[in-house]
Amino acid sequence: MTGARLGGVDAEREVQLLSRVIDTISGGLDLAPMLQGVTGLVTETTGTDVCFVHLLDERGRTLRLSGATPPFDGLVGKIELGLGEGVSGWVASHVQPAVIVDDKAADPRYRYIPALRGEEFTSMVSVPVVTPRGHMVGVLNVHTRQRREFTAADVELLRSVAGLVAGAIENARLHQQLAEREEALERFAERTVEWQEQERRRLAGEIHDGISQRIVSLFFHLSAAADAIPGAPGVAAEQVALAQELATAALDETRSAIAGLRPPILDDLGLAASLESLAHSFPQLDVQVSATRRRLAEHVETAIYRTAQEALQNAAKHASAHSVRVRLFRQRDKMVLEVADDGTGFDPAAPPAAHAAGAGPADGDWQLGGGPSGFGLAGMRERAELIGGRLDLSSAPGRGTTVRLTVPVSPAGQAVSGSP
Repeated sequence: MTGARLGGVDAEREVQLLSRVIDTISGGLDLAPMLQGVTGLVTETTGTDVCFVHLLDERGRTLRLSGATPPFDGLVGKIELGLGEGVSGWVASHVQPAVIVDDKAADPRYRYIPALRGEEFTSMVSVPVVTPRGHMVGVLNVHTRQRREFTAADVELLRSVAGLVAGAIENARLHQQLAEREEALERFAERTVEWQEQERRRLAGEIHDGISQRIVSLFFHLSAAADAIPGAPGVAAEQVALAQELATAALDETRSAIAGLRPPILDDLGLAASLESLAHSFPQLDVQVSATRRRLAEHVETAIYRTAQEALQNAAKHASAHSVRVRLFRQRDKMVLEVADDGTGFDPAAPPAAHAAGAGPADGDWQLGGGPSGFGLAGMRERAELIGGRLDLSSAPGRGTTVRLTVPVSPAGQAVSGSP
């Protein structure tokens, strides 16, 4: 292979490069310095002039510059390419290397990016960064100012480097996800205490202002009936009738308080029927429900139900909505809940205060105009994260709001638990 190696790199220097790359990626789980170190090693050892690493985002749609040798290291995080856009996008979408010896501008795959000063570089190699499990995570590029004939051995060496980097990227991302999950768990624990205190206050208020007052009135009516029985049986009967009405109202309020803690209908009829019943509890809205009848883990069903409940409450109270569409369906390996209303909508990028001046409900409800308060939306998202799911919200002024909760489902059909 002598004479066919990248920039005259012999076997010993190839081993040295790979060994130094391994040392660099083993130095920690912080992705940014690791990528910077790798790009420097590649250019130093292979005799190339610059090296870029572009990583795919979580959705696999956008390549973002995540590592670069000077003087381009200041552009990290600022350059993005769509999948299939430019040479890097082509390599990412086809999972194949690309070699351009000269005249890049004539290559239909090439896209000129002024900040990267492509006119200063003549030849390039771009290789996919693929994990050992075959997951595409990004692209590694090297460029030279002078014209260079890259060989198959050159490409293979860079693919070896990319393979090592891919494993490190995957580990770093898993570590980051774990750290984010732990942070979300801590936040959720804090909010759980807040919710418990709020729930205690709410129940105490309902019992004091509603149930207990009715029971006191019930006592007086029954006492009056007892006193009236000897001489005024008609009055006694009237007092007993009033007492019956109070007892019925107290029972209804007790059931409502219990349902606020855990909807019994979930246990009795399942999630799909619960969503249909929930829709009937908003008579001011035209709610259409389409729900697949699939049993999930109890805590997952509760989270989905609560998300639908909060979205419907927002549509009814604040969004001036007339109709709402609730859908629960299976999408590949996920269960998806969508609640879409035709209300006023809002600008998700605007600060919460902009959605409704002076509105800031303390119970975590959503703001007037359909915009979520920080507490309500944050709580919904944390609840989604803790069951391994994701909550997305899309809206625009005058175009309504859509809440979308996605929960992973195991092959057996049960939602995957995200709790510890």
